[in-house]
Amino acid sequence: MAASPIVPTIIAAKLAAVARPILGSAATRFLAYLGLCAAYIQGPLTKVLDFDSAIAEMTHFGLSPAPAFAVIVIAFELIASAMVLFGLWRWLAALALAGFTLMATFVALRFWEIPVGQGRMMAMNAFFEHLGLIGGFVLVAIDDLRGTKDAAHEHRP
Repeated sequence: MAASPIVPTIIAAKLAAVARPILGSAATRFLAYLGLCAAYIQGPLTKVLDFDSAIAEMTHFGLSPAPAFAVIVIAFELIASAMVLFGLWRWLAALALAGFTLMATFVALRFWEIPVGQGRMMAMNAFFEHLGLIGGFVLVAIDDLRGTKDAAHEHRP
């Protein structure tokens, strides 16, 4: 005898009733934003602590003048992350980080140019992980624009 289709619906509804207050809490949302922005906080802090390596990275990717690009990248990542975390034009900052990530992915992770092997596999995995980050930032922008009457003046965590 087949199970009733009502049973999975009831189970899903009960699970959603438990999950909704946890996932909808301000603390959970903030931690999710923090997780999404973690690389954009850690990266620039590392660059600040080892600025010579930041310059070397910019030079490696052909960005000149390298010191200026390093400063711009550091400032952009920290400011945009803070905007996402604290809700100041969150949608705009999320889209900016998505665009930045898309450009950086095509500059730094051209896996199709790497010979077949472990290096190519690692670059390919990182490439698609970055596409996931981009999708996450686009979803943050969509969520923020749907959830506010005037997202430009919203300051919610």
